[in-house]
Amino acid sequence: MCKGLAALPHSCLERAKEIKTKLGILLQKPDSAVDLVIPYNEKPEKPAKTRKPSLDEALQWRDSLDKLLQNNYGLTSFKSFLKSEFSEENLEFWLACEDYKKIKSPAKMAEKAKKMYEEFIQTEAPREVNIDHFTKDITMKNLVEPSLSSFDVAQKRIYALMEKDSLPRFVRSEFYQELVK
Repeated sequence: MCKGLAALPHSCLERAKEIKTKLGILLQKPDSAVDLVIPYNEKPEKPAKTRKPSLDEALQWRDSLDKLLQNNYGLTSFKSFLKSEFSEENLEFWLACEDYKKIKSPAKMAEKAKKMYEEFIQTEAPREVNIDHFTKDITMKNLVEPSLSSFDVAQKRIYALMEKDSLPRFVRSEFYQELVK
């Protein structure tokens, strides 16, 4: 008879979770913008009161996640798109890391680091980001004595994931296509 998940080594459980997350991403990945459907009861958020970007600015987002994230309108549009796909945790983590880097007080830094770890990094976290074991281990070691660079490795991995996966989906989406019309 099956002894349950508790009998499996922790590394096997971690690997299974990584595979599950990757399969979930593949299952949700659309082949074209036609596949993107926003549930009828969820309308995309309107970008914050910022000026609409010029066509040139919006077109630059296709090739530069940095330019997208630096533009308030682009950031809000990207966040709305990710929410429609139920995959906003990577962007939320990246933004939390940016806020974390602005903290001056060691006490506040330790408090924020703990919250971020519990929310995004630890196994079964409410908004767990998809990072490999190596990155998770480095981040956990960095949090023994929190510093401004404690989340740098994890943030870079998540940025690369958004650049490689989320940005191309966003550019194919109706969100973006409507913007550049």
